[in-house]
Amino acid sequence: MNLGLQHKNALVCGSTQGIGKASAIQLAAEGANVTLVARNEEKLKAVLAELPNENQLHSYIVADFTNPLDLKEKLVASGSKFHVLINNTGGPAGGPVFNAQLDEFERAFTMHLKCNHVLVQAVVPFMKTEGYGRIINVISTSVKQPLDGLGVSNTIRGAVANWSKTMANELGQFGITVNNVLPGATATERLNEIINNKAKKTGKSVEEVSEIMKNASPAKRFAQPEEVANAVVFLASERASFINGINVPVDGGRTKSL
Repeated sequence: MNLGLQHKNALVCGSTQGIGKASAIQLAAEGANVTLVARNEEKLKAVLAELPNENQLHSYIVADFTNPLDLKEKLVASGSKFHVLINNTGGPAGGPVFNAQLDEFERAFTMHLKCNHVLVQAVVPFMKTEGYGRIINVISTSVKQPLDGLGVSNTIRGAVANWSKTMANELGQFGITVNNVLPGATATERLNEIINNKAKKTGKSVEEVSEIMKNASPAKRFAQPEEVANAVVFLASERASFINGINVPVDGGRTKSL
């Protein structure tokens, strides 16, 4: 299937590892010009060198998602001419929601919702002139079914999902779609952190915790980042032109709701 991404410009956040990196590589493989965004310049340079390149214009932006105004300035300086935006940021620290401190909510809200909003406001004017826009937010299955021990994340992810649905309703008339990809347990550094934390709290071994988490999915395994990226890239394509305002779980069937 020709996804129609040749010569499209894609901005991929959190693209030095995990799902963000896999999405950037696959978008580049489909012919898109990819701009990477993350805070570590050395890692950005390394991923940039890995991107498939058939006379494409790949680049990167060094930005810290704890500072929305700095992110906005750097994006404006880049020209903000993107057809595709992948919002993807590492999740908040785990723990019961009752024990969460106020600054944990504030930090997560800034990184996940404020920065998403800054990015959308920067790229949508160009998308409108092109009559083509794809905004994909990589969130979590906690949008449908809150996950134990991830209180702050559950709260903020839900806010992002509702922001996204509202944005989809407003922007659909301009040929811009806004959708959410909801990864389940995916083999990333973030998952390793969650497993290690659960092992410490429960007294179980890392291997035992891993097996319990794998068995929660009918697939009996973790997803690979590339499997989540497959959904991201399809939603970014011309072929997904009439898919708008939805949540797409990529979790091997773990989520119990429809």
